[in-house]
Amino acid sequence: MAPVDPRLLRHASAARTFLVAGALVGLVQTACTVGAAWFVTTAVVAVVDGRAATDLAPALTALGATVALRAVVLWALEALAARAAAVVKSQLRRQVVDAVVRRGSGWLAGQGSARLSTLVGPGLDALDEWFSGYLPQLVLTALATPVIVAVVFLADPLSALVLVVTLPLVPVFMVLIGWTTQSAQRRQWDRLQGLATAFLDAVSGLATLKAFGRERRQVERIGRLTDEYRVETVKVLRVSFLSGFALELAASLSVALVAVSIGVRLVDGSLGLTLGLFVLLLAPEAFLPLRQVGARYHAAADGAAAAEEVFAVLEEPVTAAGAHVGSGTASGVTGATDASGPSPDRAGRAAAPDALVVRGLSVRHGDVTALDPVDLVAPVGEVTAVVGPSGAGKSSLVAALLGLVPHEGTVAWRSTGRAPVRGEVAWSGQAPGLTTGTVAEAVALGDDVDPALVTACLDTAGARGVDPAAELGAGGSGLSGGQAQRVALARALYRLERRGCRLLLVDEPTSALDPVTEARLVAGLRAVAGRGVAVVVVTHRPAVRVAADSVVEVRRAAAEAVAR
Repeated sequence: MAPVDPRLLRHASAARTFLVAGALVGLVQTACTVGAAWFVTTAVVAVVDGRAATDLAPALTALGATVALRAVVLWALEALAARAAAVVKSQLRRQVVDAVVRRGSGWLAGQGSARLSTLVGPGLDALDEWFSGYLPQLVLTALATPVIVAVVFLADPLSALVLVVTLPLVPVFMVLIGWTTQSAQRRQWDRLQGLATAFLDAVSGLATLKAFGRERRQVERIGRLTDEYRVETVKVLRVSFLSGFALELAASLSVALVAVSIGVRLVDGSLGLTLGLFVLLLAPEAFLPLRQVGARYHAAADGAAAAEEVFAVLEEPVTAAGAHVGSGTASGVTGATDASGPSPDRAGRAAAPDALVVRGLSVRHGDVTALDPVDLVAPVGEVTAVVGPSGAGKSSLVAALLGLVPHEGTVAWRSTGRAPVRGEVAWSGQAPGLTTGTVAEAVALGDDVDPALVTACLDTAGARGVDPAAELGAGGSGLSGGQAQRVALARALYRLERRGCRLLLVDEPTSALDPVTEARLVAGLRAVAGRGVAVVVVTHRPAVRVAADSVVEVRRAAAEAVAR
């Protein structure tokens, strides 16, 4: 990332605020530095001249006040940096999550959840050092160094000339070292992402690995990746130490040239002690911000690498057209009201029951067609079953209705001609995805827990025997497969009741249920539909198909609605 990447200023408004505030604080700090050097010079010269102690009091008092003010300014700059880092990380994380939701699950599968988790977690956390150390020193370099050189020029033009000639040596070394550091840092970041991906794969497939006796292989693999990451980290540290030595050497030699020049002129009397000491005290301060930038760059390189990845995610174009829940229409496709349906009257009430109308909905993943164009009408108050062979695209249809994958075609309410917004949709997928905690907390999923409503939703989902107070482990462990499915459906029903949703999408809710429990669950879905909800159920089970009001058969080459 560039010293101040324009993309950071564009995506994170807190960074712009910090730069302005940091510049103001940096000016005050520079003034304190110049003032402290002058007051020290005044005091030392007074002692050398043999003046009385009372003559030193003004200079010492002013020096103490200046040092105290500089300490306060340094604390303020650190506080601003910490606050800016927290806000910027929050803004970038929110934008990354929004980008993932906008692009859908197909894009996420191609990126890898472990990579993105590492990016928005420890990756962006590394921006703390970038804001607290690197960026403040960069601001000081842009402000303090020119100001100090200008003050030195007013006091001693020859010393200022030496500074102007030698100062560029530090940035030259920084650029050369920065190229090496960037390469080493990129390799370290790649190893970290590989390690995170390998660990997630091992944990996700642990049961299968143990069943086939291959778990030890994963231990060896993760150990090898850990060693590779350790080696790359040591290489980065080695570059950091060598660069620190090079920068310190360049700055020390430059200050030494100024000191030698001042010493020679003090001896021959062409330069007074006051100006000579004042310039000598300021010369190291001209190099200090540059040296600190070089030293802090390595510590901030992790954050810079993560920021590059974040910007790549945020600015990657969405290549496939598709509507998303809440967007209203498909990209490039008009979400028109179904021509065959009745229009709403002046009061905004439909002349007939409302319905979700889908026309020409298709899904493609690159060159692969996941769902051929499909038409369906899911009336409010009815249960619509989506059936078809495995691989025909039933789950892709649900994902498109949810706005999780790019798609073509239109999805709109008959009464309004707009697509469903997020607050109108409740959903239960094939994988329960339950969270750790009580069953009631899993059903509420972050919402306020209403015990009566939780019990009612479990009952409607056919999970009357599941105790809402039962504790669940990671991934919902502690429940059978059928119980987990019913709790996941109860979670969707809880959202539907709490948010007043008009559309319920359910993917294979009865695949692990016995006939009696299946009949109870289907009755619950019909009861939900009767309260003014459009219910769309993906299923292979004949009992669900028979109980549905209409059936949409999705085929590999085409899809058709069969009204009954």
